[in-house]
Amino acid sequence: MPECMERKVERASIIMDRNALEIRKASIVDIAAITDIYNNEVLNGVATFDTEIKTIEDRIVWLNQHDSKHPVLVATIDTEIVAWASLSKWSDRSAYDLTAEVSIYVHQNHRGQGIGSILFEEIVQLAPSIGLHYILSRITQGNETSIRLHLKNGFQIVGVMHQVGNKFGSFLDVTIMEKIVS
Repeated sequence: MPECMERKVERASIIMDRNALEIRKASIVDIAAITDIYNNEVLNGVATFDTEIKTIEDRIVWLNQHDSKHPVLVATIDTEIVAWASLSKWSDRSAYDLTAEVSIYVHQNHRGQGIGSILFEEIVQLAPSIGLHYILSRITQGNETSIRLHLKNGFQIVGVMHQVGNKFGSFLDVTIMEKIVS
């Protein structure tokens, strides 16, 4: 982990509801929890447009596609992974090498506690120190909490892609948000 990331992760350790919230770089041992959190949204939500659950093997491939410029962080309480966030490569075209897409998922039992806000702020603040210039996010319609979180962290709404996805029998809009970080 880069030294600047270690310092920022250290600062992110807080006390919440008498439990320590710790943010750290994800590793292979975290894959089962990351997969469970993600699959809950695949099956029950619209934060992802994936419609088929992911296997552990799928998520290992996904994690291995993340490098030092595209980290995955996890938030833990008493060693339980309660949320994860990632900066993922936006495109294979080299002109986009300084661009990443941010994603964040919080375990259903830990939403509304501020964990997502802390983790999101941490990964966004990390971006310029690892060489990124631009971060974007795609947010499904109706997720006003996520839009507020992005606005609070300096993102701007770029536009809306209307009825671009179809999940649970409904066509859904996606709001595109951006932030120039360096």
